[in-house]
Amino acid sequence: MTTTLKVTGMTCNHCVMAVKNALSAIPEVSQVEVSLEKGEAVVSGDVPREVLVAAVKEEGYEAE
Repeated sequence: MTTTLKVTGMTCNHCVMAVKNALSAIPEVSQVEVSLEKGEAVVSGDVPREVLVAAVKEEGYEAE
């Protein structure tokens, strides 16, 4: 299953890595691609959307 999240608040590559690391830390996640230019994260794995959103928000960014 692939989920695309719109992520706001990212301004640099450090932000991208913070979001990527937060999502990658979820055990069921198999792959994460985060794009600063598109303002999105594409996550592969069987994880409920609200778990992904919570992980991004915990890092200080907004996700929907």
